[in-house]
Order: sequence, then structure tokens, then C-alpha cells
Amino acid sequence: MSRTGLTDSVQLHWQRSPLAQRWQMLPARDRLALLALSAFLLLVLFYLALWQPVQRHAQAARTAFEEQRSLYAYMQSRAPQVQGRDLQPRASLDPARLQGVVTASAAEQGLMIERLDTEGFGAVQVNLQPVAFAQLLRWIQALEGQGIRIEEAGLDRAEENRVTARLSLRVDG
Repeated sequence: MSRTGLTDSVQLHWQRSPLAQRWQMLPARDRLALLALSAFLLLVLFYLALWQPVQRHAQAARTAFEEQRSLYAYMQSRAPQVQGRDLQPRASLDPARLQGVVTASAAEQGLMIERLDTEGFGAVQVNLQPVAFAQLLRWIQALEGQGIRIEEAGLDRAEENRVTARLSLRVDG
């Protein structure tokens, strides 16, 4: 069947349908009102289904971008301090003593170690019970002062102002 034949067939089928016959029986004013209502509903559907979600995603992207920009500015402002720390001599620690130093310093800071796993020579993974974030930072600074590097850190909010921490620690070397 050719394209014009198919179009004619669809048009003939439409004209014979009960919906088309009912449409033809409506007064012109009612048909115009239905067309206007249909156009309005299509616009509302377009707005709700497409435009509004796109605008929400764009706003979320703008917010995330601004947060990243402020974080980048903060990191840039702190870069000279970090570069200065690299010039300071660090304490060296025997890798065999890592586990003992970690548990002793945690006890000194009042932290409770939930789990301590050895990850090879000179490396351990530590899971801590919920602790105040400021207290955790003090412990991390103490570890760094003893020549222990934080390779990986995972923090989860536990309670108000408390976090659970998973840290991968390694002896600087």
C-alpha cells in the first residue's frame, strides 16, 4: 500500500469512528473550547513532566557547583600551609610497632577501637566506635606527628556531633 493510500485509509477510518462523528455533531463553539482546553492541558503536562524537573536538576547542579567552587577556594587558600608541612621533618616509626602505637594512642585520646585489621607490613585498618569529631581530629594529628599516614578514611554520622570512622593507616616511609 502506498503512503497516500495509507493516509487515505487512516482518514477514512477516523471519519467513520464514533468519536469523530460525535466531534462533528458538537457546535463550533464547543469544539473551540475543547481545543483550547486540550492545548492548556498539554502545556500544563509539558511544564510538570519536562520543564519543572529540568529546572530542579539545573538548580541542584548550580548548588553543587558553588559548593565545589567554595571547597576549591578553601583548598587553594590552605595550600601554602600544607606545602610548609612537607618541609618539616617527620618522625619515623618502625612498621612492626604500628599496631601497638595505634592502640596506645587511641587509648590516650579516649577512643574505643571496634576492630583492628592488619593489611600487610606497616599498614592497618581501624574501625572506631562513635566518637566526637574534634576528638578524632586530635587523634589523627597525633598519629601524623608519630609518622603514621592516613591513606583512606570513611566517616559516617552516628549521633549528634559523633562519627564512626574507618581508617586505613600506613607508616610513612
